[in-house]
Amino acid sequence: MKSYRKELFFNLPTRRGLVNITGEVQNAIRESGIQEGLVLVNAMNITASVFINDDEPGLHQDYEDWLEGLAPEKPYSRYRHNGYEDNGDAHLKRTIMGREVVCAVTKGKLDFGTWEQIFYFEFDGKRRKHALIKIIGE
Repeated sequence: MKSYRKELFFNLPTRRGLVNITGEVQNAIRESGIQEGLVLVNAMNITASVFINDDEPGLHQDYEDWLEGLAPEKPYSRYRHNGYEDNGDAHLKRTIMGREVVCAVTKGKLDFGTWEQIFYFEFDGKRRKHALIKIIGE
């Protein structure tokens, strides 16, 4: 069995943002040479998420609205975590959206359904963050 590791780096200019990373994950699979196995993609920051869903702008806005309803950014004083940073909401949003995805690799490609895409969702941007891609297989 082989393994391959790659990091993706992000520096979103806004506090929150969604990035489709499906192409970068597929490129990492190609670079790895692995034809059959699994790929793990996870956010390496506690205020970001990696998840799978449809790449549709209306859905992306629905995420934003839904998450903001569940864990509004302001007032910052509502969160006990906000002693040093104003990102208590970002931690909660990450918990809801999840840390990572694990996907099948078949014949050197992501084994996905028709509309499935991998996204990095940043909840406390404006600084450098990263995600890990780890591939195992043969």
